[in-house]
Amino acid sequence: MNRRSVLFGTVAMYAARMPMARASQPSTYEEAVHLVWRPLDPARGARELVRAATLAANSHNTQPWRFILSDNVITIRPDLARRCPVVDPDDHHLFASLGCAAENIVQAAPMLGLNANVAVDTANPGSVSIALDRTAPSRHALADAIMQRQCTRAKYDGRAVSSEDLRTVETAGALGGVECFIVTERSRMEAILDYVIQGNTMQMRDPAFMAELISWIRFNDSVAIERLDGLAARSSGNPALPAWLARRLLKFALTEKGENDKYAEHVRSSAGIAVFISPRNDKAGWVAAGRAYQRFALQATMLGIRNALLNQPVEVSSLRPQIADYLGLGVRRPDLIVRFGRGASLPPSLRRPVTAVIDAS
Repeated sequence: MNRRSVLFGTVAMYAARMPMARASQPSTYEEAVHLVWRPLDPARGARELVRAATLAANSHNTQPWRFILSDNVITIRPDLARRCPVVDPDDHHLFASLGCAAENIVQAAPMLGLNANVAVDTANPGSVSIALDRTAPSRHALADAIMQRQCTRAKYDGRAVSSEDLRTVETAGALGGVECFIVTERSRMEAILDYVIQGNTMQMRDPAFMAELISWIRFNDSVAIERLDGLAARSSGNPALPAWLARRLLKFALTEKGENDKYAEHVRSSAGIAVFISPRNDKAGWVAAGRAYQRFALQATMLGIRNALLNQPVEVSSLRPQIADYLGLGVRRPDLIVRFGRGASLPPSLRRPVTAVIDAS
């Protein structure tokens, strides 16, 4: 799941000169953030579990999910209209995103007095079912982190993470047979960075990839508030621009060298890299990898550790076996690559409301 940022630093001065369209409700990005990321309310029942699910990490913030509530089951189905066929042709990231959403439900359910048990239906197009059983209400340790977790696509402070914290996040990321492989040696991080740069270069030279990426970029607050999805400029640490101007200047701001330099700075400022490997290269395995990553991210959030995805080497099919070989994985597929470290947060991304993602049973 790769939510790529766009560098507009060289053209930021234009933002102050150009008026931006205004959305009616909410009127500001801050208001939209407040509505989306407000604390979970157990009194709202199962629909609040769905809202928790929508706050999960997902590819390009496409939010590729539909939810069905029936009896004591929440079913998450893929929203194929929101798939990314260029960067994710086999829907690997899509199903990992469903796994992230499912894990948020697992962590939030105890506050409603529910245990959540996850099962994956691998039939085409596949779905994730979460059976809910009554138990005594409790506050799960990771539930509060749901509201603070984010993919922080920014430079970190370069500080090392303690051995104790590394063990804690590694344990959290080892879920359902998924291996969470932690790399902190600088030479190995540089080697992984080389694969990231190779993958990013290949993607940026692919017109179809670039067109798909740009279609999910929300260049200013008005568009982000209107759509409530995609890659908002704010959550990528970039200045807002009118869409028409941003598209004209994009070729000057979004360059191969600029993006590669950014990834180099980001990796070198990180404390380490985590690689998630599922034992199965199928929908069930991809969902499991998403669940493991989400739990890793929630645990890291509790410890004040940021994270962001570096998935180019697993997205480019010709590079995937090369980095798998470097990591000693044999024929196993590396599912997700994540850098982590400490640093400042960015404004949160937005999400569509629960009413927009629930289907009738």
